Amino acid sequence: MTTEPLLDRALRRSESARSAGALIPLSTSMEQIDGDTGCRFDLRHLNGSPPRHLKPAGPKPNPFRPWDPRLEVDPVGQSHVVILNKYPVQIGHLLLITREWAPQLGWLDAADWRAVNAVNDQVKGLWFFNCGPVAGASQPHRHLQLLPRRSCDPLCPRDAWFASRRTGGGSAEGTDPLDRSCVVASVSTDDIGPEELQRTYLSLCARAGVGQPDLDPLPRQAYNLLIGRQWMALILRERDGVHGFSVNALGFAGYLLSTDGSDREWLQTQGPDALLREVVRPIP
Repeated sequence: MTTEPLLDRALRRSESARSAGALIPLSTSMEQIDGDTGCRFDLRHLNGSPPRHLKPAGPKPNPFRPWDPRLEVDPVGQSHVVILNKYPVQIGHLLLITREWAPQLGWLDAADWRAVNAVNDQVKGLWFFNCGPVAGASQPHRHLQLLPRRSCDPLCPRDAWFASRRTGGGSAEGTDPLDRSCVVASVSTDDIGPEELQRTYLSLCARAGVGQPDLDPLPRQAYNLLIGRQWMALILRERDGVHGFSVNALGFAGYLLSTDGSDREWLQTQGPDALLREVVRPIP
């Protein structure tokens, strides 16, 4: 990785990539909508047609092998590369991809966590991972995602919800499906290393019934993973979307995206928490 601050490099690369037509920011209009668990969600409506990765269609070419060099920000060791999200809502949205093929449906391994830790040493923010299409993943090639946040910026709308549910190893309690589908653990991304990140991840997988890599070739369940400043959360998924909304990990962070096919009237009537409840799977 270069000596220039990674976020500065990402923003500078965003300008050049946008000028070259390689970066295509999504045009959206935004409103806030109150949930019933004390969180105010950001709801963005996509102006115009969805980009290809949001359209339900047949097989798509792998955009990460090879990746577009105009979107590359920095190599991370020998195994990973940081690139820009080609279709960002937020400029500076980063993807941490594997150089060689690795499945999005597979286990996050030690190399992934070393790369996360190396990037996190330079850029803080909201990390997330969508394990497969049921969890909202749009590409089968392994990629973790980072929305950069400065220390003075709010992390995400549902930060307090996750923080209030963190425990030493994570536990699903209560009767609300949002609680029953989610395990949360305490972590401090300011001073945690890759080994502890991996241990926390595997602990959450075990507690949620996702399995363990030494026993299961692939995770048993689709899930979303979110990593904040003080917590790591894993949510089990039943389906990708409902009522015309596709929900990935960002939905559980409090960020929703609607298109012309989304039933926004239903969302306004029932609320965003009700939408999330329809796409989760309770932990056995």
